[in-house]
Amino acid sequence: MKRISFLLIYLSFLQISFAQKHNATAEKEILNTLHRQQDFWNKGDLVHFMEGYWNNDSLVFIGGSGPNYGYEGALKSYQKTYPDKSKMGILQFSNIQLKPLDKTHYLVIGKWELERATDHPSGYYSLIFQWIDHKWLIILDHSS
Repeated sequence: MKRISFLLIYLSFLQISFAQKHNATAEKEILNTLHRQQDFWNKGDLVHFMEGYWNNDSLVFIGGSGPNYGYEGALKSYQKTYPDKSKMGILQFSNIQLKPLDKTHYLVIGKWELERATDHPSGYYSLIFQWIDHKWLIILDHSS
């Protein structure tokens, strides 16, 4: 009986250790995605910025006008709103919090700021990342 109890405790610790390693790896990959997006934005490269998003018609963006669906529509909206580098400014993400929802989904909350010659808009975002095709991609973006 003691051996079985010891074995169960040992297996529980292994499971916890594996989950912590999985979470640490996932969080590192998600943060890397956000840093790459920030870098591409600051280079004026919206096409590569969008690589952090799920390229699918079910991608959801929620803003002041309500939900919008689809990768292509999101890219076109960004290109219309930010037609050049001066409109894009310098993007900075901060106050980033990551919360695992399950093995394949993360909630990410943070603040965004743009530094432009004429203004300094900022706001907050919540993102849902999903593990798709061996990478973490944003499937929902709610920004204000």
